[in-house]
Amino acid sequence: MSRIEVNKAPEVTRKPVFTERPVWHTVGNGWRHLHGSVSRVGVSFEWHDFTASEELNWGRSFHPGSIEVCLNREGNGRVAFNNREIVFTPMSIGFYRRGEDTLRATRQANQLHRFLTVEMSFDFLRRHLSEFATSLHPLVREVVLGQSEKSAVAPTTRLTSRQQQLLASLRAAPVLAIAQTVWYQAKALELVSELFFEPPNEQELFCRRQQRLSAGRAEKVIALLREKLVSPPSLEEIGQAVGCSPFHLSRTFSAATGMTIPQYVRQLRMERAADLLRSGQFNVSEAALEVGYMSLSHFSQAFHDTFGCCPGLYPLRTPTQKSSLKRRRK
Repeated sequence: MSRIEVNKAPEVTRKPVFTERPVWHTVGNGWRHLHGSVSRVGVSFEWHDFTASEELNWGRSFHPGSIEVCLNREGNGRVAFNNREIVFTPMSIGFYRRGEDTLRATRQANQLHRFLTVEMSFDFLRRHLSEFATSLHPLVREVVLGQSEKSAVAPTTRLTSRQQQLLASLRAAPVLAIAQTVWYQAKALELVSELFFEPPNEQELFCRRQQRLSAGRAEKVIALLREKLVSPPSLEEIGQAVGCSPFHLSRTFSAATGMTIPQYVRQLRMERAADLLRSGQFNVSEAALEVGYMSLSHFSQAFHDTFGCCPGLYPLRTPTQKSSLKRRRK
């Protein structure tokens, strides 16, 4: 008898389903899924309420193929891609696009973080926004028109009183369970209509234009401060560099970032010092000098105010620091 060969169908390799749960494992109950699913329905709401004992790599929680809105109530966070970085200070709101490339994002150590995120898939946005493409923010328009799906960030702004009320309601939907899918989707589209649309240039409101100018100027100031972190320029020198009077610059920078320029310089210095100490290649004195502090006591006080511990105990993970701690305990 002749043998009959049966052709087997080729095995289909399934792409692993993305999940952000492992990212939030360290914060325990500090991460709570409220409603939805990016992969199944195209939108997801999550509430975060935790204190990070060490700097948290927040970027690993961003779903590929989505735009996420963050309503930041408390704590400081950063999101960056290439040379662009946005800062979430208390009571700020912003959004960013996660393509194939991972966004660099961190949540500061030893701070209480309370924020709500709304993630929307590219397909969800195309379904609801295709007919409005020309009126959308470039970061959203590129996705809707299929022009680009690369990772990107947009400037943050201050939370309005109405957005604060929305944040509170999203944490506990005031409708029956059977109606929550409709209610949450409506709230997602409410945020979309408020954040993702841009008026035509000739109709642009003066306040919106001023907000954009202030945000762009703040980005230039931050880039300048990073370049000259050890010896920061004076307010007058910064004003000349960005084309703005010192008084107006000081006021608009505080409005855009939630910090004064000196406070921001100190924050940048402390974050840089923390990176150096975490690398295990710098001791406390070397890290202090590297970020522009001549006084070790002033550096230690500033570090303690920022991270809640003295620099010699941060982050207690490198071999040098662990061995030093063991010697002190003996």
